[in-house]
Amino acid sequence: MDERGKIVRRMVPKQVLPSHAEKEGLMKRLVLLIPFLSFMAYVLLIGVPSLQAQPYPNHPIQLVVPNVAGSTMDILARILAEDMGKILGVQIIPMNKPGGGTVLGTDVVARSKKDGYTLGYVSNAALVNAPIINPESVSYDPLKDLEPLGLHIFFPLAIAVQESSPWKTFGEWIDYAKKNPGKIRVSTMGLGSAPHFNLEIIQSLTGVQLTHVPFKGGESVITAVLGGHVEATSDQIAKIIPHVETGKMRVLLVSKKSLQYPNIPTMTELGYNQELLSGWFGLFAPAGLPEDVKRALIPAIENAIKNPEARAKIEKIVGFFVDYKSPTELKKFIQEDSEKNLAIALKLGLRK
Repeated sequence: MDERGKIVRRMVPKQVLPSHAEKEGLMKRLVLLIPFLSFMAYVLLIGVPSLQAQPYPNHPIQLVVPNVAGSTMDILARILAEDMGKILGVQIIPMNKPGGGTVLGTDVVARSKKDGYTLGYVSNAALVNAPIINPESVSYDPLKDLEPLGLHIFFPLAIAVQESSPWKTFGEWIDYAKKNPGKIRVSTMGLGSAPHFNLEIIQSLTGVQLTHVPFKGGESVITAVLGGHVEATSDQIAKIIPHVETGKMRVLLVSKKSLQYPNIPTMTELGYNQELLSGWFGLFAPAGLPEDVKRALIPAIENAIKNPEARAKIEKIVGFFVDYKSPTELKKFIQEDSEKNLAIALKLGLRK
């Protein structure tokens, strides 16, 4: 036993074993450490989920712009994004995704995560025209896959002629067309475009016969009028106004009334029962946004659109004017325009 005890003492030297005082000190430190460990456990188990559950939005939002940087669409989107960011308290970062006549970027929005951190600045071209004229190029359903959040801007379309033409008013133009069927040639940016559909609406409402001359967009639509190759054009008023200001063109009719063009009539002002189509841009998200996200986003978008300073800045850009429409109104607007365009496309054989 003694020999075994000596061995034990050699294996465990006396100074390694804690004394009674050291044991008491260790116990006191453990007692003090327990509350700290409990607090850390609370942070890990309770604190992290509470951080994740912070109200929307709690980090930057991406705004997809389906056009090139520097385009009018891009400029308008960035003005709106700046005001929305101030209201929501987070940065809104525009991301340009051009292609397919704004269809590509719109598709990106439709397929994005439904959390409110990817929004889209979308046009009627992608939500109304393309699904009807080129359905094979569109993989989303405008009414089922996208959540309307508010219409931002209209850009009217117009009927215009050379300043030197004999027609001073739309009525004179129509009277001539009735007496001379097919003799008035009208340029547009292409078959199945909104300006083309407006020609069909005019012919349907007035009974005249016009000759449609489609181009592939761009300035060729306007230069055809200026060069005397066609008698009139149906195009965006923003492209026409600079030539009006230099005394080379005259606008006979506008698709939507605004303070910018108080003396140019619309169809209903002239006694017809239907207006022409106009272009527009609005805010959208992928369908299925959580209700708390919509409660934060929709009022912020409305307030940003109605900001007088931003409105004044936007309306200095010729041919565009701010006109807020609620999500419900915007959805109805898409439905109505789609029905009109589909009926015209079927009549023209552009859609089977």
